[in-house]
Amino acid sequence: MELRQLRYFIRVVELGSMGRAALEAGLATSALSQQISRLEGELSTRLLHRSSTGVTPTDAGLAFLRQAQLAIRHADAAADAARQARLSGHVCVGLSSTTATVLAPRFMQTMRQRYPDVRLRMTESLSGHLAALLNTRQIDLAIVFDTDLMQRWSVTPLLREDLFLLADPALAGLPPGEQATLADIRGVPLVLPSPGHGLRTLINTAFARAGQMPHVTAEIDGLATLMALVRAGDFATIQPGAAAGQDLGLRRILLTGEGLSRQNLLVGLPEEELSPAALAARVVLRETARALVRERRWPGASLQEN
Repeated sequence: MELRQLRYFIRVVELGSMGRAALEAGLATSALSQQISRLEGELSTRLLHRSSTGVTPTDAGLAFLRQAQLAIRHADAAADAARQARLSGHVCVGLSSTTATVLAPRFMQTMRQRYPDVRLRMTESLSGHLAALLNTRQIDLAIVFDTDLMQRWSVTPLLREDLFLLADPALAGLPPGEQATLADIRGVPLVLPSPGHGLRTLINTAFARAGQMPHVTAEIDGLATLMALVRAGDFATIQPGAAAGQDLGLRRILLTGEGLSRQNLLVGLPEEELSPAALAARVVLRETARALVRERRWPGASLQEN
């Protein structure tokens, strides 16, 4: 039984005509009649007397009419309450530094516009630390790159990011062109995150698979400091394109080869443990990420369908 069937039935009784009710509803008379017949079939009783002069309710139809009107009033009141209510509460979201660079401003702006009464707290940290925070329920949602440390959380594939060599254009030893292999950059001095960092593990694995050794001359775990060193002109780095932000002064060379991309996963507490505010934030996170990729504001990112 559907609310629209109740509305159709009520209007037919009020107008005393199947044709007039169908015209008002924008339906063919036969289509409206079929909806009423389905309703009668579901109830296993006749609700209307049909004649050449119109329709009138049966005794069962009169009894059903009163309850149908009450049900519609309750449904309309519930819809009004939902529309008028303002979602409130708080939600904690974790992002890595590179992800936060491109995603956080738009996400926070959208949350503020849609849900002004929701208090949002952002945590910026390494992917592995974000997983640990989720496991101890210190945050509600996060975008991470590996679920090995996760428990029974909900996981949604979000996007995949290519990796780039980022450097000042004047740095010596850079390969020509917009793409390069790991063999092409083996002599380029690199500043990378430390070995405990998930991105560093990915990079080391890719170099080993290619039979190469990275020329690492410095290790820094803070993205802002690392990128400042790259902009100073003495080092290059390997990062997803988002790390460069809108800095048009850096050269961005796409690295080609096996294992030179990383998956972004939207993870959260189990569905039944997420508050309404967290559920809303999860929707906004996914919408915002997809919009940024489609608008080409997330360098090197491509969408992943569920």
